[in-house]
Amino acid sequence: MQELTLAVVGIDFQNEDGSNRRSEAMMTLPGEPVELVPEPKNKHDSNAIAVISPRGVQIGYVNAERAPYIGSRVSRGEDVEAIFQGMDGGAAFIRVRFGGGAPTLPSFPPKAATSSRPHRPARRTGPYDPHAFYPDEEGPEFGA
Repeated sequence: MQELTLAVVGIDFQNEDGSNRRSEAMMTLPGEPVELVPEPKNKHDSNAIAVISPRGVQIGYVNAERAPYIGSRVSRGEDVEAIFQGMDGGAAFIRVRFGGGAPTLPSFPPKAATSSRPHRPARRTGPYDPHAFYPDEEGPEFGA
């Protein structure tokens, strides 16, 4: 048995049906099952593997470096299970297990993700107040 944490890429792109990948990723809870769907006819990458949420909405793709490896194991008929691991900053991660059984959720965030990303200072300076207003950070607008 082997388990891997994989980054999900393309979550900032809109799906063809108009659904928002980032919103779907944010609604997916750690530990929920996700489906890995190979897309051999994908016009950008014949090794592409879509990541589908429990609600049937695409949240992105397995990154291009890992997709050929994952796809070859899937095409050989190996048992594979995948769960949503979580979000860290702007990135989403899944946990994949080969050889049967459910993947386990490791401590989060993955060390590789935190080491390559610049540190963001905390937004709050005082204790958390559940009745206070905390505005969203300035950034690009998604959706309509």
